Amino acid sequence: MATTFQKCKKDKAEPCTKGRCGHPWTVRYREPGGRSGRQREKTFPSKKQAEAHGNQMEADKLQGVYLDPDRGKITVAAWWDEWLSAQILAPNTLRDYTGFAGNYLIPTLGRKTVAGVTPNDAQRVVKAMEEAGLMASTIGTRVIPMKAMFKAAVDNDRIAKDPCRGLKLPRVSSKAVDLDEIPTLPEVVRIAAEMPAEYRLNVWLISGVGVRPSEAFAASEDCCRGDVYRVYRQTTEKGDGKGNRKGLVPLKHRAAGDYREVPLARWLAGEITRHTARHGVHALLGASGLFFVTKAGELLTHEGFYYHWRQVMKKLGLKYKPHDLRHFFASTMLAAGVSLLEVSRWLGHRSIRVTADTYGHLVPDSWNRGRKAMEDAMRPQMKAIKGGAPNGPEEVAQAA
Repeated sequence: MATTFQKCKKDKAEPCTKGRCGHPWTVRYREPGGRSGRQREKTFPSKKQAEAHGNQMEADKLQGVYLDPDRGKITVAAWWDEWLSAQILAPNTLRDYTGFAGNYLIPTLGRKTVAGVTPNDAQRVVKAMEEAGLMASTIGTRVIPMKAMFKAAVDNDRIAKDPCRGLKLPRVSSKAVDLDEIPTLPEVVRIAAEMPAEYRLNVWLISGVGVRPSEAFAASEDCCRGDVYRVYRQTTEKGDGKGNRKGLVPLKHRAAGDYREVPLARWLAGEITRHTARHGVHALLGASGLFFVTKAGELLTHEGFYYHWRQVMKKLGLKYKPHDLRHFFASTMLAAGVSLLEVSRWLGHRSIRVTADTYGHLVPDSWNRGRKAMEDAMRPQMKAIKGGAPNGPEEVAQAA
């Protein structure tokens, strides 16, 4: 059991003789393990505080939730390095995590101990990102490693409570795509016509099979499989983990080797054939059959394509982004009656919820179809009931 005492009373040279001397009180207890457990002491201004701490330590031992106080004394900066070194991350993810820590986490909390971080401290990291002008959706993504790091601190018995629990994030605006962000078919055709011939196929791929721009840049001959288009990689400008700033990496939200397949329209297959006949294919970074390279013979990425895109937008007086061509693909599919589930798979969204939040309002005539379905279901029953509408489910059942 914990014992509480004043060290001044045990001073062999000059013990304190006053009854209420005002000197601090010390509580002594052992860690779990009985007599073999490490002995600890902690000092408090009052006897009441010392006894309360001792009782809490004994209760924690009985409940099996006792934590070594020294394990929480590691700084946030040191624990971040230890936690990060144990993670298996893609090169782009590692770069994002490192950037978040260097810009926000370490400057705000780096010198504090892990055990000393409070919910208010964690909230200050969010506030620092807000003040830096980060979008709400970006902040929501950036706090993911901070939450994971403190959860790991709890799991590794460094702290008892997660300071990120209940963390308040800025409200994210609606993800629903604005109709003004969806190019019309004539606009897509005009954009393709103005794009340099060697990059024109990108416009058709993004709008025709719904790939992301970076996925279109990585297109190659082996993507075309009859009437199916296979998407299995994308280009990056953030390093491929092999020493190359520009590289070919796995799909977003997917592991190496994962892929998705999209129906390939005959007209698009014809555009691919015409492109390869005119511009040939290329081999770079261990990959062959690539459709696109820059004029310098390098891998096509956003920085190379966007220059030409901006020139086309300026010439046509439009304000679209390349990604908006994906909205054209999704809206075209939904207008044709393709289910949200299929569209979600073809777009490569992490879940159908993302697709529903973005494009659910574009499902054609959903209100009318819902109204008609209920009318068709109930009309025969209503006609069978004399005197008008039933008063409840019981009358409907009786009429049936």
